[in-house]
Amino acid sequence: MHSTAPTTTANTLPSPPPSSGQPQTLLDLITGVLSALLLSSLSVGSFVGRWQVIRSKLSSLQSSLSSLSESPHWSQNPLLHTLLPSILSTLQRLHSLAEQCTLSSFAGGKLLMQSDLDSASSSLSNHLHDLDLLLRSGVLHQSTAIVLSQPGPDSAKEDLGFFIRDLFTRLQIGGVEYKKKALESLLQLLKGDEKSAGVVAKEGNVGYLVSLLDVNSHPLIRELAVLAVSLLASSSDESRKIVFEEGGLGPLLRILETGSMVLKENSAIAVEALTADPENAWAISAYSGVSVLTEACRSGSQATQTHAVGALRNVAPVEDIKMALAEEGAVPVLLHILDTGTNAAQERAGNCIAVLASSGEYFRSQIIQERGLQRLMHLIQELSSSDTIEHILRAISFLSVSDSVARVLSSSTIFIIQLSEFIKHGHIFLQQIAASLLANLSISDGNKRSIPSCMGSLVKLMESPKPAGLQEAATNALVSLLTVRSNRKELVRDEKSVTRLVQMLDPTNELIIKKFPVMVAAAILSGGSQGCRKRLMAAGAYRHLQKLAEMEIAGAKKALQRLSPNKLRSIFSRTWRE
Repeated sequence: MHSTAPTTTANTLPSPPPSSGQPQTLLDLITGVLSALLLSSLSVGSFVGRWQVIRSKLSSLQSSLSSLSESPHWSQNPLLHTLLPSILSTLQRLHSLAEQCTLSSFAGGKLLMQSDLDSASSSLSNHLHDLDLLLRSGVLHQSTAIVLSQPGPDSAKEDLGFFIRDLFTRLQIGGVEYKKKALESLLQLLKGDEKSAGVVAKEGNVGYLVSLLDVNSHPLIRELAVLAVSLLASSSDESRKIVFEEGGLGPLLRILETGSMVLKENSAIAVEALTADPENAWAISAYSGVSVLTEACRSGSQATQTHAVGALRNVAPVEDIKMALAEEGAVPVLLHILDTGTNAAQERAGNCIAVLASSGEYFRSQIIQERGLQRLMHLIQELSSSDTIEHILRAISFLSVSDSVARVLSSSTIFIIQLSEFIKHGHIFLQQIAASLLANLSISDGNKRSIPSCMGSLVKLMESPKPAGLQEAATNALVSLLTVRSNRKELVRDEKSVTRLVQMLDPTNELIIKKFPVMVAAAILSGGSQGCRKRLMAAGAYRHLQKLAEMEIAGAKKALQRLSPNKLRSIFSRTWRE
């Protein structure tokens, strides 16, 4: 309910009845005073222009009160216990002012009278707003008994919608206690049923809820409102979109910058949720949000830090924001979180570092200057979260385009062995990144001899059509390892791997790009080992390579020539030359 300023006129005005008065009695009193006031306002001789505006508002008030009295359950609504006395008080003030303006002998001077009239007119506007809100919400058309308790999970949508409209009506019209109870009911609803967020976004006034985030709001109301907005932003795409469209991002960032610890934590959750939508991420720069988020990562609580770095991860792909990240010194902050943050914060920070490492030479140089490569190489051995390891390994992969980084990685036996372990035991994306690194690094023969155990896994990965690029990465890594004689012998001793390879050579197997198993077969045969040749022949590779050669698959003829018995090689060689 909007407050009304006390009158400063000299007249002694009758006191309004207590708020506990019967609604019908209050309405009758208001109607009587309003009728008299409309009549007396026609006789004013001073401030005629102001009184014309006031009279228009009084007429609108009369119409709203008439609609109110026609609503079947209007007298049961508890909001009227405070709204009606406030309206009566405003009308009594105006009645006193009308008498003074009629006599043209008002106490206190002209400026004070202007102020009193403007104040009373503003109060009228507030009352009209509140009545209009009550009438439009539809809550006066049903008994309040329906909305005293929260609808259960199986309640009809109509009941839930009515409950939410009533809740937001109380939130907008009531005083602090009404707002507190309304917000508590809203929070109970949002925590109890995630699906309710979409109905709240549709039926509730989310814009008004966002307005309660203002620093001038009552501290308790603001704290509850931040939590409610955070839940809405995190619950569904629809509610998140409404929070953003109603201008929620700016106030949330201000709270993240200056609020209490609890406010910052809930605000950070909401900002991370809002920026998860790529269409919203750009708006961070409009509120100087990168500096706010970076500082929250530096000095916030663990919860604040986790969600602030999540928001940075969300906005990092936006080109304009990358420069702001560079200016705010985000790289050392992210690396520090990787070293010291919670598991969730490390995962988000690793993802963000990977995004920045993929963005160009500037960020790669920044990461390297901060000893980022050594820290990342250490972390993949220490961390247990496969998702975080994936992000870190992806970052290392992007850094490896630098010759100096590639040399460090290639010469690290511990790192090469770690890649082998990821290929054998990691999830599919981790396996792909590790295979790509093995394929692209210039690994010594000694290091290649230390990881033959991953070759069977690489053969198995060659069978997977998804994700895109996996077959090629596994093939190139395997071909690299097969340049070592002992690895070739090791692979052909693995019957499962040989069987898989031959099955992939089968032209009827359409899941495999044929040039890849052909490359591996050629690599196995490259050393001229009779043992390797015999094992492939025994497994049935010859007939498949024959067909692939006829289909002119790249490398198939050469592999077939190496596989053919010695007596036939010259014949094949002469025939193909001709």
